[in-house]
Amino acid sequence: MSRWPWGSLAGALLACGALPLYGQPAPPPVPPQTRVLIVSGAAGSDEYQQRQRTWRESLVDLLTARLAVAAARIVVLTEAPAEGYQTATAVNLRQAVATIRASQGAADTLLVVLLGHGTFDGVDAKFNLVGPDLTAHEWRDALASMPGRLVFVQTASASFPFLAALAGPQRVVITATDSPQQKYDTVFAEHFIAAFAADADGSDLDSDGRISIWEAFAYAADASKRYYQQRGQLSVERALLDDSGDGVGRDVVTQGSDGLLASRLFLDPDPAIASGDPTVTLLIGRRNMLETELDELKRKKSFMPEADYGRELERIIIDIARVSRDVRRRTRS
Repeated sequence: MSRWPWGSLAGALLACGALPLYGQPAPPPVPPQTRVLIVSGAAGSDEYQQRQRTWRESLVDLLTARLAVAAARIVVLTEAPAEGYQTATAVNLRQAVATIRASQGAADTLLVVLLGHGTFDGVDAKFNLVGPDLTAHEWRDALASMPGRLVFVQTASASFPFLAALAGPQRVVITATDSPQQKYDTVFAEHFIAAFAADADGSDLDSDGRISIWEAFAYAADASKRYYQQRGQLSVERALLDDSGDGVGRDVVTQGSDGLLASRLFLDPDPAIASGDPTVTLLIGRRNMLETELDELKRKKSFMPEADYGRELERIIIDIARVSRDVRRRTRS
C-alpha cells in the first residue's frame, strides 16, 4: 500500500510539486540532500583526543571531497572547539538537531556519527559528552520527528542499547557492539570511515562505483574483526545494524530482514539526479517510493496470504523495472 494518503501516483506527484497547481508551472524538483552531524565527545586523555581528531578530520574530508556533501551541511561538535566547531554539550547538540530539523526535507538523509566513549550503568547506556551525558533514550527524543531518513552510527563502547532506542521507520541504526557490557575502546569508527575512501579495498561489494551504508557497515565489521585477529586477541566488537525498525538488528554474516534500506542508501548524490534533468529526479523519487513499499511488503510477508503477497510482489517489481528503464533511457549518453 502506498504511503501517500491520496492513494495514487498523481497525488504523490502533486504533493512533491511534480504537477502544477492552478495552472502555474511547477518549480523544478529539489534533489535529495545529505546532512551530517558529527559528535566527537569527551575523550578523557590526549591520546584519545588525537585519535578522535584524526577520525573526525578524515570523515569530514571524505564527505566533502569524495562524497560531494557541502561543508555548509556538516555540523561538528567536539570536546575542544576549533575551526568554528562548537563544544559537544547536550545543549549545543539539541540546538544543532533543531537547526537541522528545520531544513531537513522528506527526501533528505541525515547521518549522525558518534565518536568517543560510551558507558552502561546497568540501566542506561550513555555517550560521553562535555558536561552532562545523554542516554540512548534522550538521543531518541532529541532526534524524534526528524524528516527524511536517519543513519545513526554509534561507534563507542557499550553502544548496543542505542540500537533498540533509535530504531524506527526509515532509519538505519548501527552500533559497534552487541552488548551493553562491552566497555572497551572500539576501532569500528576508523574502519567505517575508511570504507568511503577511494583506496578502500573490497568496500564496493557490487562494483557500482558507490559505497552504500550497508557496504560501509560490512567493510567496517570485517576490518574490525581482522584487527583483533592480526593481534592474536579475542574480538570485543560485534557490530550490528537495524533498518527494519524492530530494534533487533543483525551482524554482517547472519541472515535477517535488516539491510534492505541500508543497501540502497548512499551519502553521495545519485549520478542520475546529478544530470540535472527534473524528470529523472521525479522518476528516482518514484523508484524510492516503490522500494520503500517493497521493503514494507517483505516485512508483512508472514502475515499475508501467499497469493496476495505474490501478486503485490510482482506488481512492485515490475513497476520498479519500468521506472529504472525510464531513468536509463533519459540518462543514456
